[in-house]
Amino acid sequence: MSDLTRVLVVGGGITGGVLSLALRQRDVEVVLVDQRSTLGGVGHGITLQGNALKAFQSVGIYDRLAERGFPFSHLRLRTADGHVIAEIPTPPMGGPDLPGTMGAVRGDIAGILAEEVEKAGVDVRLGSTITAIDDHGDSVTVTLSDGSTETVDLLVGADGIRSKVRGMIGIDAEPTPVGMGIWRTIAKRPAEMDCSEMYYGGPKYKAGYTPISEDLCYAFLLEENLDQSYLGEGPRGAELKERGQGYGGTWGAIRDSLPDDAVVNYQWIEAICVDSPWHRGRSIIIGDAAHACPPLIAQGAAMCAEDAVILAEMLTSGAPVDEVLPAFMERRFPRVKMVLDNSLTLAEWEIHPETEGADPGRIMGQTLHALVAPA
Repeated sequence: MSDLTRVLVVGGGITGGVLSLALRQRDVEVVLVDQRSTLGGVGHGITLQGNALKAFQSVGIYDRLAERGFPFSHLRLRTADGHVIAEIPTPPMGGPDLPGTMGAVRGDIAGILAEEVEKAGVDVRLGSTITAIDDHGDSVTVTLSDGSTETVDLLVGADGIRSKVRGMIGIDAEPTPVGMGIWRTIAKRPAEMDCSEMYYGGPKYKAGYTPISEDLCYAFLLEENLDQSYLGEGPRGAELKERGQGYGGTWGAIRDSLPDDAVVNYQWIEAICVDSPWHRGRSIIIGDAAHACPPLIAQGAAMCAEDAVILAEMLTSGAPVDEVLPAFMERRFPRVKMVLDNSLTLAEWEIHPETEGADPGRIMGQTLHALVAPA
């Protein structure tokens, strides 16, 4: 019989938001702690595969997101000057009733999740973080930054790749750069853009875009890790236009359409994979806190959302929490490790395209077809 009635979740992003919502829908009390002043927010675009959409559908937010996003069912690879190399159909990873892929604005997902979490009755504590964890064996007492304490049946660290919970429970893994940096921006969507497209063989590692609404697209450029002074977001359209020279086709048109003060974000791409147990006592890390992959197969959000839905299902299945935690990792690890390993291989091939046997289209297709199997 389950001994779970109250859970504290750290982190209100996709992982923590979906988990909180899924647990409340199963009548579990949830305290959600986030250091930000709001759970909603802005953000660049995101590519969501069908398995991510399936997870969103399971907690009831898919229909709202679909009203704003842009669905499509294939991926197109091009040369730097815009000629088509290959077109890859997106397999039905979310089942036959959902699109293979959907482009969306990250801020839309955050806003919808924030509203639904509040409506579900989650106890949201903003502007707060945790400062101490005291595990009692069958429960855990968490001290918050305002000095208050909460005693719960389970603490979940859903606080991202730089997870604070991860270190606090004694897991010393840290994210590592993969050797690539990514420029991201949102631009007007040209009418001919009907799916995600990626441009290979140009002066940088890769350029591409995804339609994220009827009017907007998310455009990106991948190159080497630049100096840390480049990291961050700001009115850097002119800089991206300069660095993105050498690409034609629709990508070149998008680049040239950017105003000089367009908001552009540049970050290093990092990865982490915790291969030791994700739990310590009555605390567990999930999502990017446990396994963050490069965004090269568009599976980061999907792996996080799957984690959240499956953990909620397993925790409320009637099994004791102490049995669920190791069983959860045993179920999830092979799938997330496959995605991570293939993403890292793809990164290596894109950095070194002369590698014998390098075939980005093949590894992307193989990964997506493998993910048709239920999570």
